[in-house]
Amino acid sequence: MPTTPLADLGPIAQLRAGRLPRRLVQLYVGLWLYGVSLALMVLGAIGLAPWDVLHSGVTKHVPITLGQAVIVFSFVVLLLWIPLREKPGLGTVSNALVVGIAADTTLAMFDAPDALLARIPLMVGGIVLCGFATALYIGAQLGRGPRDGLMTGLARRTGLSIRLVRTGIEVTVVLIGLALGGTLGIGTIAYALTIGPIAQWMMPWFLVDLAPRAGVAPDRSLICPAEPA
Repeated sequence: MPTTPLADLGPIAQLRAGRLPRRLVQLYVGLWLYGVSLALMVLGAIGLAPWDVLHSGVTKHVPITLGQAVIVFSFVVLLLWIPLREKPGLGTVSNALVVGIAADTTLAMFDAPDALLARIPLMVGGIVLCGFATALYIGAQLGRGPRDGLMTGLARRTGLSIRLVRTGIEVTVVLIGLALGGTLGIGTIAYALTIGPIAQWMMPWFLVDLAPRAGVAPDRSLICPAEPA
C-alpha cells in the first residue's frame, strides 16, 4: 500500500495542487504506455485484459478499431459516474482518448508473430507494462480513468469491497465480451490475477504527495487499482 495517500480532489484543485509540469508528463507517459500495453496483449494473442475482451467482441459487430472501442466505452462508462458522483479530472478525459489512440497506433506499427515463443513475452510484457503505466498515471493524481472511477464509485455507494466490486465488473464485461465473440485466454486470467499487485507494488515509486499541500483528506479507496482505461 502506498505510504503517500491519494488526494481526493476536484478537477480544479487537482490542477492547483502543485508540481503540475512533472505530473502532466507522468500522466501522459503513463496513459500512452497503457495503450501500448493493451496492444502488446493483442499482438500476443493469448488472451486480452477483461475490458478488452468486451472491446474486441464489439469490433466484430461494429466497423471500428480496438482503440476506437476503448474510447467509445470510456465515455459510456463516464455517464455512469453521474449518479455515483465521482470527481473527474484532466486525467479522466485524457484517459478516455489517449489510451485508445496509443493502442491503435502501436497495432498499426507491428504485426502479430506466429510463434508461441514470441507471443508469450508480448503477453507478459503487456501485463507488466500495464501495471507500470497504471502506477504512473494514477500517481500523477490528475483524475482516475473511467473504469477505475466506476469501480471506486460503486464501492462507495454499495459499501462492498474494492476487490468484490472489481471482480463483479470484470466478470460482467468478460461475459458480455464472450457473448459478442471477444477473445479470452490464459492472458486474461494472468492479467486479472497480477495487474493489481503489480500496480500496487509500483505505486509508491510514482505517487506524487499532494495531500499536505492541498489540505484535504486522503482517499484510500483505490488501494488496488484495476484498469486506468
